[in-house]
Amino acid sequence: MENDQRPILLVEDNADDEELTMRALKGSNILNPVIVARDGTEALDYLFGRGAYAGRNPSDQPAVVLLDLKLPKVDGLEVLRQMRAAESTRLLPVVILTSSKEEQDLVKSYAFGCNSYIRKPVNFERFRFTVEQLGLYWLVVNQAPPRQYGA
Repeated sequence: MENDQRPILLVEDNADDEELTMRALKGSNILNPVIVARDGTEALDYLFGRGAYAGRNPSDQPAVVLLDLKLPKVDGLEVLRQMRAAESTRLLPVVILTSSKEEQDLVKSYAFGCNSYIRKPVNFERFRFTVEQLGLYWLVVNQAPPRQYGA
């Protein structure tokens, strides 16, 4: 299946997890550009074309959002809630990638409309493997809705 090279939006405040994710994507030959937002406000600004991203066309959405839950300013659950409330981001694939072991985070993530919930493995090799599989599935295997439907 064809990969359209739309960017991946990685919403991650931990620099080590960001670096590991970037290395794993590159190692699995995922060539999509990666946009990194380091807090929930920055992620929402990117998605909705406001703030520092005011010149960005909000109809050009990423192929997938990899969203951490424990973020500064605006947490990941609120980012997800706002995404699902907006027509332009309602159908955008969102993968929660978090270290949270809280059952309520898992339940709320699905209730708010995440497409997948993955706990970050502590072991580097397992983390790398997990991110590689995520990239391959969401960017190569998965069939996303056409852009005109908000994805």
